[in-house]
Amino acid sequence: MSTFEDLEVWKNCRDLRNNLSNITKQFPVEEKYRLTDQLKRASRSATANIAEGYGRFHYQENIQFCRQSRGSLYEVLDHLICALDEEYINNEAFQKSKASLEKCIALLNGYILYLKKRKEL
Repeated sequence: MSTFEDLEVWKNCRDLRNNLSNITKQFPVEEKYRLTDQLKRASRSATANIAEGYGRFHYQENIQFCRQSRGSLYEVLDHLICALDEEYINNEAFQKSKASLEKCIALLNGYILYLKKRKEL
């Protein structure tokens, strides 16, 4: 791989980020600097941490940034639950986003495992 853009986990997180950006456009105006901003920041953090970790020359540093990315993905899940509770999104949109989020988490866990194995070589 020549760049983080080649990583499947980054591609999937990017798709999630873009989807969430579109979803938040439907949120009430008063949520612009609250839930909308938090969802966007957390989803951006997920991709940014993967990218930053990729740029590190030590596996352990990369792993740590991936763990931060994973934390951001779980933050996104909490914000999505809040959006569902506030009825800013319907259950169908929530389930679709949650499935995409769970795929990102699974890919990220696989990438972390790969990095741990490479570190041990």
